Amino acid sequence: MSKSATSVFVFGIYLVFLGLGFLVIPNTLLPLFGMPTTSEVWIRVMAMLLLILAYYYIRTARRELTFFFQLTVHARASVIVFFVAFVLLDLAPAILILFGAVDLLGALWTAWALRSEE
Repeated sequence: MSKSATSVFVFGIYLVFLGLGFLVIPNTLLPLFGMPTTSEVWIRVMAMLLLILAYYYIRTARRELTFFFQLTVHARASVIVFFVAFVLLDLAPAILILFGAVDLLGALWTAWALRSEE
């Protein structure tokens, strides 16, 4: 597996854990991130979307689909922008920026790996 595929694969595994956590024990995790518990379905819908994204990341990593890796760099790098905006607009707690930072670090890792493979 190439370095870029490894970075995308690892990010996919991160998404699996995050998705499963929010699917199975959302009201244990939400307070850890300064968010209120909920009985609404939205958190499980978000978890399902994380698991679907994880599937894409893991499957494309195994297939070495470099074009997809390039797209993820742009998409994951944008997450921090949105999360910082949500915090600045007082729509979310500041800890949300931590999730954006993970996305940004993953994007930088993939970008670096792609460049080293050229």
